[in-house]
Amino acid sequence: MEFLFQLLFSPLPTPAVISLLALAAATLFYLNTRPTPLRAPADLKCQTLGIKDGARKVALLKDNNNLLAYYYNDAKTIYEVFQRGLKVSEHTEGFDAAAQLQRTVAEMVITQTASRWQQSKGDQPGPCNGPCLGYRKAGRPYQWLRYKQVSDRAEHLGSGLLQRGLKPTPDTFIGIFAQNRPEWIIGELACYTYSMVAVPLYDTLGPEALVFIIEQADISTVLCDNQKKVEILLQNREKGQTPALKTVVVMDPFESDLAVRGAKCGVDVLAMQDVEAAGKSDLQKPVPPKPEDLSIVCFTSGTTGNPKGAMLTHENVVADAAGVLKTFETSIVPNTEDVTISFLPLAHMFERVVQTVVYGAGARVGFFQGDIRLLPDDMKTLRPTIFPVVPRLLNRVYDKVQSGATTAFKKWLLNFAAQRKMAEVREGVVRNNSVWDKLIFRKVQESLGGRVRVMVTGAAPISPSVLDFLRALLGCQIFEAYGQTECTAGCTFTMPGDATSGHVGVPLPCNVVKLVDVEEMNYFSSNGEGEVCIKGTNVFKGYLKDPEKTAEALDTDGWLHTGDIGKWLPSGVLKIIDRKKNIFKLAQGEYIAPEKIENVYVRSAPVAQVFVHGDSLQAFLVAVVVPDPEVLPGFAKNLGFQGSVEELCKNKEIKKAVLSDMIGLGKEAGLKSFEQVKDVYLHPEQFTIENGLLTPTLKAKRAELKSFFHLQIDQLYAQ
Repeated sequence: MEFLFQLLFSPLPTPAVISLLALAAATLFYLNTRPTPLRAPADLKCQTLGIKDGARKVALLKDNNNLLAYYYNDAKTIYEVFQRGLKVSEHTEGFDAAAQLQRTVAEMVITQTASRWQQSKGDQPGPCNGPCLGYRKAGRPYQWLRYKQVSDRAEHLGSGLLQRGLKPTPDTFIGIFAQNRPEWIIGELACYTYSMVAVPLYDTLGPEALVFIIEQADISTVLCDNQKKVEILLQNREKGQTPALKTVVVMDPFESDLAVRGAKCGVDVLAMQDVEAAGKSDLQKPVPPKPEDLSIVCFTSGTTGNPKGAMLTHENVVADAAGVLKTFETSIVPNTEDVTISFLPLAHMFERVVQTVVYGAGARVGFFQGDIRLLPDDMKTLRPTIFPVVPRLLNRVYDKVQSGATTAFKKWLLNFAAQRKMAEVREGVVRNNSVWDKLIFRKVQESLGGRVRVMVTGAAPISPSVLDFLRALLGCQIFEAYGQTECTAGCTFTMPGDATSGHVGVPLPCNVVKLVDVEEMNYFSSNGEGEVCIKGTNVFKGYLKDPEKTAEALDTDGWLHTGDIGKWLPSGVLKIIDRKKNIFKLAQGEYIAPEKIENVYVRSAPVAQVFVHGDSLQAFLVAVVVPDPEVLPGFAKNLGFQGSVEELCKNKEIKKAVLSDMIGLGKEAGLKSFEQVKDVYLHPEQFTIENGLLTPTLKAKRAELKSFFHLQIDQLYAQ
């Protein structure tokens, strides 16, 4: 110490002293700026614990821990979750002051504008509390409804519905037939404020399924967003269908003759603002639900037959959200500064659970404009911090980045930067301020708003290579979830700090998972393989008025049978390897799971979508392939061909090249020879919800695809 003192305080600093000071300064700078690795909530080498009957639970739950039913003591129903958000949204201490000031100034402008607008309508703005629901028009900033405004409007709407003769009980079902928007949430919250049940109606359901749901749930009141949807409902009513339907409440302005048309067939068509005004003048005291009460009946779209109405309680939804929050606990704590963008359908439980997490934290939800093509502009304007996605969107981001590297040097540099960042991710370091971010990845990150810190992907499998690349590229935590409507949304979730891919994580703290034998497919639980079965506080109560299908899904011990085949990996995580449903035999007796094969082939760069077909009368498989319109021209150019997508799809040489690429990927993935397709048909138009070839959850409608392409399939086999 004396030596150091003399060095530092000698009258004439020597070069040695200067060097020492420089080294000390550099060391202090490094220690203060080095990225901090994430703290995993459990040992990543042993993420699950075995319990009785061969089931497993997440290692977060120690020996005596019960399955979670809620996260916050004061929020055990969805209604209470929102009320908690209202309270905590007023407190924003402890956050970045500059960001807070910037946000406050922006919101003052918005609030003053909203105030003038409301005063012109004779309505005063609610108390000053946290912003809740955001919306925008093209080219304009987001406007925000605050938590108290949303809560008050829900009470007004609910009171107005009660005036129409509805009863505040879990036996009262209210249909919501609208695209994502603030009024959707206000309508849902109105139901929960008075213990009623929300029944989402898909935008994209055909008229037959729409009629089935309204009749199955005995719905007398539907909240609609626009005149077009009202006309669909009235048209069904005029045909003598949906006799229980008595009231349609419309969010947007509508023509007066629509009410006249409704009256002729016994349906009152009312403006939502009028129902709210009536409820405000005769406000009813809230009748909050209990955790065990039904909250929502979510009709699963299904690939065949009529939809099935999954009955979910308040506890189911709150427990699933609690499981996610518990998993986040050590690395991500949602707070009032968080913002999520709502573009995935509100009619699906994935989006519902995400928003439950957001509202409980007093955070914000900004809605997209309603056109998926404008989503990039909405992202840049909203700048979300929480981004729920589906693999299809992430695949587009991946393909766009890869195709943007147009030279060999650019491709090398892109992949080198991704490898350097991925090395950090594997060490638990997740950041967006490295030299690679500033030089290579900033533009892509800014295209998503530049502030995303959490992404959750679900609803379908994602390629491990795509997930690895995007974890490096985007500089945020990306979690993969697995589940289905019948377990509310998710039942497994990847842990913070786990940078491995190719699996769906571990059971949420609200459920346990076991694998059961599937003898006909040679999967046995003794080998750590079998059908994935779930039990917990997030598992649904059954299908509405359908005991037969309920018995197929839920066994007598309360285990939900998913139909998916899983495998436990050495670290205790679950990998989905096959599908029990949608399997068929080839002529030689071999079982085929087409979805497993499709998940391999879709990784081919020129392939955007693929439908694998086979049946017991044929000895081999064929496929319909939709090429990626952004990748195909470059792919064809390398082969010496040019033209429109339609022209390229007819080119036999390009078809051979696409098939060859698919076969190569199949070999790498270990597909058996009988699992490889022998020929393909290139189709230039995407499978979409609108053309009836995808379900609203973006799953292939196999029966419809088979029917639509039967001529092409017959030709493939004939050749």
